[in-house]
Amino acid sequence: MGVLAALLGMICALLLGSLMAGSYPLDAGDVLATLAGRAPSEMAQTVVWQFRFPRGLAALAAGALLALSGATLQNVTRNPLADPSLVGVSQGAGLAVVAAVVAWPELPQAMRPVLAFGGALAVAALIQGIAMRRSGGATMRFILTGIGVAAFISALTSAFLTYGQIDRALSALGWLAGSVHAAGWSEVAVLGGVFLCLAPALVAASRPMAAMRMGPEMAVGLGLRVDRTRMALVTLSVALAAAAVAMVGPIGFVGLVAPHLAHRLARSGVGLHLALSAAAGALLVGAADLAGRIVFAPVQIPAGLVTALIGVPLFVWLLLRSQTRASL
Repeated sequence: MGVLAALLGMICALLLGSLMAGSYPLDAGDVLATLAGRAPSEMAQTVVWQFRFPRGLAALAAGALLALSGATLQNVTRNPLADPSLVGVSQGAGLAVVAAVVAWPELPQAMRPVLAFGGALAVAALIQGIAMRRSGGATMRFILTGIGVAAFISALTSAFLTYGQIDRALSALGWLAGSVHAAGWSEVAVLGGVFLCLAPALVAASRPMAAMRMGPEMAVGLGLRVDRTRMALVTLSVALAAAAVAMVGPIGFVGLVAPHLAHRLARSGVGLHLALSAAAGALLVGAADLAGRIVFAPVQIPAGLVTALIGVPLFVWLLLRSQTRASL
């Protein structure tokens, strides 16, 4: 619990730094005064409450949801390489939203999570069906199938962007970069609402998830219906990722990096591991967004690009390590 408390403290410090940094700099006293309702100026009031605060909260919430999605997927598949952005789940959500935005630019914001969930769930079902046809080698087949399906979906997404009207395509392209720069209170409300709705399901799923992590034979011995439990947990993982992707775009590799970071910080049961993963994911996306804002200011780098710079080397290392273990 001490590690979790430390991560939460770092998240608070990161959020404070996010509220301070920008083209209109504020010191910590000004930020705290503004949050307390005693803003030193009208400009400070606007900058904090209308722009930086919702942006910071959206980054933290999206990171937590993506991390929880990745941790759930890794536990249910017993695959340390499983990640929503790697196995096509995020791409499926992205394709559904991009197709709708290009074809129907007046799409209500509230419909995005629904479309994203449908697209992500369809892709997850396809990958699961292909990868689990045989019992042998299902773990690596799941990853390879996901990578192939993700590449195909990315090609379809590019086709929509290429042949759609230029203004609609540009709007969708900016969203695909995986950035929270335009996030407002509506996005925060959706992300927070999804988290609050699915948190009880995650708590209830921690025990079945622990059984699934020990293998299907052990899970059956403990009285679980493996296929039904796997389907429910994959659906939960898809819902978590789809909500984040629908609001801020496909920020990649958070679901891969955060659970491994949580495992490194503390070896614990599934419940605490999920909490640590959520905190690590929030910290990762929040830090990526802040770094993207200030490193090359005034040019802003999407958070998805920053997380990819971290996630790609980690994925290569994990892949090489798994191949080394398989050869022993």
